[in-house]
This record gives sequence, C-alpha cells and structure tokens, in this order.
Amino acid sequence: MGFDGKTLIHPSQIETANRCFAPSCEEIDRARRQIEAFSVARAEGEGVAVVDGQIVERLHVETARQMLEKVDMIGRLTLEMQT
Repeated sequence: MGFDGKTLIHPSQIETANRCFAPSCEEIDRARRQIEAFSVARAEGEGVAVVDGQIVERLHVETARQMLEKVDMIGRLTLEMQT
C-alpha cells in the first residue's frame, strides 16, 4: 500500500520495530547484486540484467537503492540512540 513508516508510542519500541521490519541479510545481498549486475549490463550496452534467474531493470535497481538507503538510515539511527 506504499507505507514506509511505523507508528510507535514509546522510544523503547524502535529497536524491535527496526529489527522486525528491516530487510533481511538475504534481501540486502540481493539488492546489492542487482545494482552491480545492472551497472555491468549498462556498461556493456544492455538494458537489463539477470540476477538469480530474474530480470533486473532500472525500476528494480531504484527499489534496491531505496531499500539500501533505509538500511543505512536504520543503522545510523540505531548508533545515535546508543550514544
């Protein structure tokens, strides 16, 4: 439905929400591989790449980049909360 955020009523819920809703290690790895494969394909003059038997187009790369940005943001916020 396009929702990107969660509503929490107490700061102690943040770590649990991040842990539950953050992408898995496998999803992060796939996103990085999609970005890399598409970059290589574009350098070779191709418009698409294939990762794990699935076509990767520009829209998949954009989604992968957005996910990685969220992962980075969660990591930064977690570090800030610990200090």
